[in-house]
Amino acid sequence: MAGIYIHIPFCKQACHYCDFHFSTSLKKKDELVQALVSELQLRAHEFETIPVETIYFGGGTPSLLHVDELKFLIDAVYENYHVVSNPEITLEANPDDLNVKSSSEKSVFESYREIGINRLSIGVQSFFEKDLKLMNRAHNAEEAKCCLQEATKYFDNISIDLIYGIPGLTNAEWEANIETVLEFNIPHISSYALTVEPKTALDSFIKKGLVKNVDDELAQDQFHMLIEKLKANGYVHYELSNFGKPAYFSKNNSAYWLGRPYLGIGPSAHSFNGHQRGWNVRNNSKYIKALQNKELPIEIETLTVTDKYNEYVMTGLRTIWGVSLEKVAEDFGMHFKNYILRQAQKHIEQQLLYIENDTLLVTNEGKFLSDGIASDLFKI
Repeated sequence: MAGIYIHIPFCKQACHYCDFHFSTSLKKKDELVQALVSELQLRAHEFETIPVETIYFGGGTPSLLHVDELKFLIDAVYENYHVVSNPEITLEANPDDLNVKSSSEKSVFESYREIGINRLSIGVQSFFEKDLKLMNRAHNAEEAKCCLQEATKYFDNISIDLIYGIPGLTNAEWEANIETVLEFNIPHISSYALTVEPKTALDSFIKKGLVKNVDDELAQDQFHMLIEKLKANGYVHYELSNFGKPAYFSKNNSAYWLGRPYLGIGPSAHSFNGHQRGWNVRNNSKYIKALQNKELPIEIETLTVTDKYNEYVMTGLRTIWGVSLEKVAEDFGMHFKNYILRQAQKHIEQQLLYIENDTLLVTNEGKFLSDGIASDLFKI
């Protein structure tokens, strides 16, 4: 099984913390959508024998596209690929885009369902106005709640994004954010620590002293609050930043973490086929021009055995499935298994890692540090 990720590189405005590829100008939207279809057509041979199980619209802000444009892209996938019956089709959306009618009579949620979208990933981030303003989000807290109230009438499979570690976000406010999600009975939550990326507006504000820097200790406290609260309410912490009720794990994202192949369509999108990783040009105009000339604007890297080992360690340690020591020996060789056991020993002694059923796993204490722990296990 495989997945197709379609990157929609448009946003109404720039969030202060974001370093993803996007444009706030919609001038080239029509050309971009046509270029996405052209790329889907040109790359169909890559999945000639592989069924597509998931289609994921990410961004950017995919909910800026009209329903007809989304249908055009979904139809292009069906026309060029073997899609399984009842695939998971996810749309990332912002609350302000969902509080509209798609026509005079029909809600946008009904229209999404009619074209096959069956999962929504809604970028709420916080239910407090001060946080939304600090991050320069396009919606307000009331819009977020209204959106969820409507969305839950039409969709069962909903995920929302929340950010912790925001400067000025108290533990009491963070707990209130979590409680609000639980009140709406949302079955999946993706939650991330606010990260200060270089050259973002947030980075500039912090350097100028206009905004307090992120407090890592507070972020860690809020991360553990999240784990405890969601576990007590029946959620499974199946990946470092993701929590789902049973049967509501993201199939699309789980495929990434389990090393399954996927196609990344659109500017800046990444692809993986098990042996090679590819990435498209991070420029809308160059992307469109290349596809108009029936060229693929992609760079490809062939992964070495060491690259594959490092990727497996990085993704495995982030998940409940861990790093299988048997798989390490079988896929990479016994010297890799011996190496990872040596490197893991100090983390096991510090109770950040443990071994169960021949699988290396992260303890609750180690979860917040898992990326750093993984880097210690990499083979350079």
